[in-house]
Amino acid sequence: MRKEIALIVVDLQNDFCPGGSLPVKNGDKIIPKINKLIDRFTENSLPVILTRDWHPSDHCSFIRNGGPWPEHCIQNTWGARFHPDLKVPKGAIIISKATQAEKEAYSGFDGTDLASRLRSLGVNKVVVTGLATDYCVKNTVLDALNLGFQVILPKDCTKGVNVKPKDTAEAFMQMKKAGAKLTYSRFFLNEFTGHAASSSSS
Repeated sequence: MRKEIALIVVDLQNDFCPGGSLPVKNGDKIIPKINKLIDRFTENSLPVILTRDWHPSDHCSFIRNGGPWPEHCIQNTWGARFHPDLKVPKGAIIISKATQAEKEAYSGFDGTDLASRLRSLGVNKVVVTGLATDYCVKNTVLDALNLGFQVILPKDCTKGVNVKPKDTAEAFMQMKKAGAKLTYSRFFLNEFTGHAASSSSS
């Protein structure tokens, strides 16, 4: 199996799931499908990256500091932890973003070493999943494309906030227009399985 592809799971943290301070409706419902992807990547010794908001307690995005959001994903709190149902494989790469009080960062590439770490692993294609479609997922996908990575987005492995009703649909359109391949996890896994079988027999 060629090791040029990595899985990125964006911000599947307690605060973005039901029961958290900034929940995406049914955000936890995508976890079983993401876990299947994680299993397939780890079985093939392929990189799994988990991004997380990792805010200081006085982060600029919080309403009390003039930002648009309630307090969420504060460093070392329950809300910042990955959802307990998410499989975090041994050796997963954890990328913390928006760690400075005065700077927002929706993308997993913004202010982090994610791009250089992917390149050092020989990765040129990423599969992006997680929360939320219309914010951190969209920005991570667009940055990945701008940085020269190919992007696959399984639509059933992401959920949006939808501050406006059409935000998720518009995010999908924007990512597709920018060059992302939109698919569904079952189709991706079928292609992935066929590619793995072909690679192992060659």
